[in-house]
Amino acid sequence: MDRKHNIKLTTNAKTLRKNMTKEERHLWYDFLKCYPVRFLRQKIIDNYIVDFYCHSARLIIELDGSGHYEEKGLLKDKIRTERIEQRNLTVIRIPNNEVNINFEGVCQYIDIVVKESLRQSATDTSY
Repeated sequence: MDRKHNIKLTTNAKTLRKNMTKEERHLWYDFLKCYPVRFLRQKIIDNYIVDFYCHSARLIIELDGSGHYEEKGLLKDKIRTERIEQRNLTVIRIPNNEVNINFEGVCQYIDIVVKESLRQSATDTSY
């Protein structure tokens, strides 16, 4: 029997959902969970677990802590983003400190990106 996902990734995704960072919890419970367009958290895409995924907007939101800004983290994120974008998905990266100090602005930004993506996908049948 073929499995859709690697079992280890599935287990890791479940663990990450149970142990979200403070910023992930804030964004999820105070915005995305009740957002009118459905988001999933800790979703497996390709061989990666993404923080938040919206199928209808073809959007991935990644919250980045300090490790993402070191040389090794930047390179890993670049490779990961390029691979995910090959699936015709958009990846937006938001620093954790923005969630902490500018939560309303982060939510407005996500709302704009989602609405633009939905508008484009309504007129684009290329995928």
